[in-house]
Amino acid sequence: MKTAFITGINGQDGSYLAELLISKGYKVHGTIKRASLENNQKILNISKILNKIEIHTFALDDHLAIYKCIQKIKPDECYHLAASSFVDYSFTNETSIIANNLNSTHYLLSSIKESSPNCRFYLAGSSEMFGQADESPQNENTRFNPRSIYGISKLSSYFVTKNYRDHHKIYACTGISYNHESPRRNPSFISRKISMAVAKIFCGLDNKIEIGNINAIRDWGYAPEYVEAMWKMLNNKNGPIDYVLSTGIKHCVKDLINYALQAIDLKYDEKYIETNKDLYRPSEEVSLVGNSYKIKRDLDWQAQKKLKDIITEMVLNDINLLKFQKI
Repeated sequence: MKTAFITGINGQDGSYLAELLISKGYKVHGTIKRASLENNQKILNISKILNKIEIHTFALDDHLAIYKCIQKIKPDECYHLAASSFVDYSFTNETSIIANNLNSTHYLLSSIKESSPNCRFYLAGSSEMFGQADESPQNENTRFNPRSIYGISKLSSYFVTKNYRDHHKIYACTGISYNHESPRRNPSFISRKISMAVAKIFCGLDNKIEIGNINAIRDWGYAPEYVEAMWKMLNNKNGPIDYVLSTGIKHCVKDLINYALQAIDLKYDEKYIETNKDLYRPSEEVSLVGNSYKIKRDLDWQAQKKLKDIITEMVLNDINLLKFQKI
């Protein structure tokens, strides 16, 4: 039986990945913040598998705690999914974002090197590493050019991961993931903000969708499919290779709103839109859209679920949560 260690196991990706690994016969361990463990809302994603996983409560900026955990469980696979994930182009909270994202990656890799060198390591990278991209779509050879502190922290973690692969011979790789959504998406992300707002419209609790730039373009996929790609990457017979994980299809925020309204049999209308300048982010000159040809060729992975179906699932789930007062 293989043992897997997942940071941020209670998040969207962590919870789907845990379920996938359990179905494959893994023994699954995961980290969660102690405060989150005491909050039912924070552990909702893993509530149905709590008796099938082992939870560890410590901060990921605690090198000693990470080392002791890795030394104790000696995982076969480690998936580093936890991160400070808010993309802020104003460069606020620089210190905490860098510390949380870069240091945690380094602490995990150094602990693996010292106490479990055969453990395979996956880093959750981000399309924000490309930032102000030179070309679209982006692939594994596109120049990195981050424009947010989050993108910089992820790129720094990418190079630490690459260093441990190249110089310490650790099986370590990065999945450069584009946006991926599901009903478990954190409410701070635009897709979930929209699905929750539309659910409230359906339930008669609100009549507006508060939004920033409706013309911003992104590449949106389905989270349960992306965690399968993560597992495939750590079980790649060709060794540790970095891949872009994306759909290759570009949509704008207006498309998200349109699909969400269609889910409750409404048509897009500006009367539902309330523009908030504080939420506004300028559109990129070159769209952040990925080219996943390489992982399709090597590992037979391809994003499948259409954005309209993803958003519909999210809206219907949020309606159900509202009816049972779970949000």
